Amino acid sequence: MTDLIRQLNDIVWSRPLIYLCLGVGLYFSLRTRFMQVRGLGEMVRLMFKGQKSQAGVSSFQALTMALAGRVGTGNIAGVATAITFGGPGAVFWMWMTAFLGASTAYVESTLAQIYKEVDEKGQYRGGPAYYIEKAMGQRWYAWIFAVATVVAMGLLLPGVQANGIAAAVENAWKVPTSVSAAALVMALGFIIFGGVKRIAHFAEVVVPFMALAYIVVALVVMFLNAGKIPSMIALIFKSAFGMEAAFGAVLGLAVEWGVKRGVYSNEAGQGSGPHPAAAAEVSHPASQGYVQAFSVYVDTLFVCSATAFLLLSTGMYNVVDPGGKALVENLPGVGAGPAYAQASFEQVLPGYGASFVALALMFFAFTTIVAYYYMAETNITYINRKAHRPWMFMVLRITMMASVAYGSVKSAGVAWDLGDVGVGLMAWLNIIAILIIQKPALVALKDYEAQRKAGLEPVFDPDTLGIKNAGLWKRPAEQRLGVDEPALDIAAHTAANRE
Repeated sequence: MTDLIRQLNDIVWSRPLIYLCLGVGLYFSLRTRFMQVRGLGEMVRLMFKGQKSQAGVSSFQALTMALAGRVGTGNIAGVATAITFGGPGAVFWMWMTAFLGASTAYVESTLAQIYKEVDEKGQYRGGPAYYIEKAMGQRWYAWIFAVATVVAMGLLLPGVQANGIAAAVENAWKVPTSVSAAALVMALGFIIFGGVKRIAHFAEVVVPFMALAYIVVALVVMFLNAGKIPSMIALIFKSAFGMEAAFGAVLGLAVEWGVKRGVYSNEAGQGSGPHPAAAAEVSHPASQGYVQAFSVYVDTLFVCSATAFLLLSTGMYNVVDPGGKALVENLPGVGAGPAYAQASFEQVLPGYGASFVALALMFFAFTTIVAYYYMAETNITYINRKAHRPWMFMVLRITMMASVAYGSVKSAGVAWDLGDVGVGLMAWLNIIAILIIQKPALVALKDYEAQRKAGLEPVFDPDTLGIKNAGLWKRPAEQRLGVDEPALDIAAHTAANRE
């Protein structure tokens, strides 16, 4: 079974997908005129703007829900894996994946906002399955994506996060993985049986705290190793372009592992980010596209970079060639994973470093598992739009808890291979779709920028822009937001703005 999973992973994550992720990011960067650079100030402004409603969450809650899915074990164990098998140069390609992928995140998240719906409970739902059906008119394709996402998020990916938690806890406190598995299953059950609102509130409180604390402590460690930073940055760039002879054996793998772990971590193009993006209450779809583009930066340029700098500045990492021969062996006998970061922190915080990483990873990975549930639930909601199958939600919850238990006690290699298969399947399906149906997102960006240039707070009118099947945006705000909310007639506001 292990060999079969690895072979499937090699097929899904073949070179074409690696270069497709980079190529699509470059393409959308050009089509949006590098909005990820021009719009940086707007991203920050919009992050704290907007109010939640009965139907949707605030922009900040949507951001934290997305970050809950993006910031996970990939930011610690994933970075360690990339460096181990791709050398320090893999860090550069993680950066490139994030920089280019921010434009991809804009496109997919804006499409999710344009084509979102209100479910039977009165809450916003959206994502690739919804925009594939409405913009492409291909319901069969939408169903394939929905099923693939339920399998990936509900079965394949949770085990990776659980494995990272269990490994870090065992290394720090010698807690058996079986005990970690039981604790994770109980905690997960409490959250996912509470619904979307509980998930949003949980993410809003936990995600900013965990990310900021981790970055601050990593910066402290780097400050104590400040003299090594210039040579460390030089090493990253030299290794990325084959100018460091010691890592010549893994030069080609630097791109592969950097992109693979970059996409796994920041999820740009994977199709997971659009789900929480669709849940936001905003007056224009492009605004949530800006916010979700910024979340890619937070994940990779901030949190992943913090881990990479930590490992490289302290020298707590190994590098092996494709045959398993050690090129760098600073941690003999230690496999790629959270143990690298724990060893780094222990250098300057002896007796506390391993515990801090274990706690950070518990927060990182657990919030990611919770986000996975929300995304899987959204796709079951899509599948159930024309039929009432409440049992499917119960099956999802039980399956996720079983996956968490299984991933906690299995080897890291099996868990990561399963996770990579899930990410790869979703990425193939979603990237092809957004390449075909990109136009509404680009039109929305142009409209948003024109309104901002005119000094207006942008609002969205799909009819004026020639965008079809965006029916929710045609409804008066009192119907979209719920009668108890302060109502704003979007159509009238748009007309007044344009006059």
